[in-house]
Amino acid sequence: MINILNLGEVIYLRAFDNDIQLIKYEVIKEVVKLSIKGTLKKEGKNLFKVLVPGPKAKTRCCIHKERAIVGDRIKLAMGGDKTNENVIEVISSACDACPIQRFTVTEGCRGCITHKCTQACPVGAIQIINRRSYIDPNKCIECGKCKTACPYNAISDVMRPCRRACNAGALSFDEDKKAVIDNEKCIQCGACVYQCPFGAIMDKSSVVDVVNLLQEPKENIHVYAVVAPAIASQFTYVKLGQVVSGIKQMGFHDVIEVALGADMVVQNETKEFIETIEELKTMTSSCCPAFVSYIKKHYPELGKHVSSTVSPMIAVCRLIKNADPLSKIVFIGPCTAKKMEIKQADIKGITDYVLTFEELEAMLDAYEIDLEECEELPLNNASYYGRIFARSGGLTEAVKHLVDTSNTTSEFKPISCDGLIECDKALKLLKFNRSNGNFIEGMACLGGCIGGATALHHTPKDKNEVNKYGKLAMEKNVIETIKVIKVEKVDMHRGKDFMTK
Repeated sequence: MINILNLGEVIYLRAFDNDIQLIKYEVIKEVVKLSIKGTLKKEGKNLFKVLVPGPKAKTRCCIHKERAIVGDRIKLAMGGDKTNENVIEVISSACDACPIQRFTVTEGCRGCITHKCTQACPVGAIQIINRRSYIDPNKCIECGKCKTACPYNAISDVMRPCRRACNAGALSFDEDKKAVIDNEKCIQCGACVYQCPFGAIMDKSSVVDVVNLLQEPKENIHVYAVVAPAIASQFTYVKLGQVVSGIKQMGFHDVIEVALGADMVVQNETKEFIETIEELKTMTSSCCPAFVSYIKKHYPELGKHVSSTVSPMIAVCRLIKNADPLSKIVFIGPCTAKKMEIKQADIKGITDYVLTFEELEAMLDAYEIDLEECEELPLNNASYYGRIFARSGGLTEAVKHLVDTSNTTSEFKPISCDGLIECDKALKLLKFNRSNGNFIEGMACLGGCIGGATALHHTPKDKNEVNKYGKLAMEKNVIETIKVIKVEKVDMHRGKDFMTK
């Protein structure tokens, strides 16, 4: 493990779920340090030796493999493979420790006479040896038909964690049993990033670009940080106002709540619902980029049902760019899918870069900012409803709040989907005209944004923290918030063909 003992237990206890995040943190922190000094190009070549000094390996078979893996992590921290459009990449050097034989015959095999398992296998991978079934791993294609056919449930399924995590079906394996991501199916939710026990899948980082942006002359550009409301559940060892202060100390011009964009989205999406629901019958939310991408790639025929309202991130970024022509904007949140969202043709350039909470933690420490010593600065201008967007069901509550206070006669029958499996069930019903609701809130991550792949931690307390944060809002409802800002010039819609491009 990379200098884990030198990091001290304080960082680990205050922030992360696991050691993989801690390793990733140390790599990003060192990359940021060299970027600040302006020596990344010169010193970055040997950074893997600094991070893995040796002489003995901590987590791998030898020091050479450990250094190779860290070297690949450094490349991803510096932006990754530019020829690969996906923001999620497999670290091939790290992907070698999972069981490669998925289906195995257990002691439960009774050696029955029917041999249903052999009959079910389409490639002849099952033999009967000493009256018991045996699966040849060299022939097995992992279709699972033998497991389904066995009347004794005697065949175990040891699915690799990354594949089990990927409910979009984008993970497969090559001839060397290394993980492969199908970009045509991947929705960048990052579930594989968080679930891989060896950290063999990682999101590309823009920390170098952000550091360079912060070093630009302040008279030329104003760099804004827009923070996702999920931040209320993250830096629990300090007050939120101290996190705001720490972000500004890195050189950001200002820190703005994405929850303000959520209020703008709720108003527009509710209006869209009221105006179109009679014709559409069912409308889906458009806030979660992974959910929207899932519909686009797996249920393209349902594209007409997706709200054309932009995400809260895009809404607040458009508001800022309208107000300040010198603005450059960095979104900070728990979501890897946001890194892909900002590249989409109809909204490209509105948000300049995306950082995760993991990357923010590493940057703050690279800049030697002690949050516990920072003063508290306010983070205002968002309602209770805008702030609870961070957790599953928050959007539904917000839309219901506005529908109930409107003069519409339209009935609001929401379906709140927590995680991609629930989203898929709701979309299947919609596809066959069997949906029992007329508004589908889709959140790809369990728990909503607070369950994002690059959140610092994932605990049952996170939802309560977001709810408490919402109750601290100065404006208690969406209308009160919208009144204090000028949103009439902000375009709240996606491009007409955004579901097909």
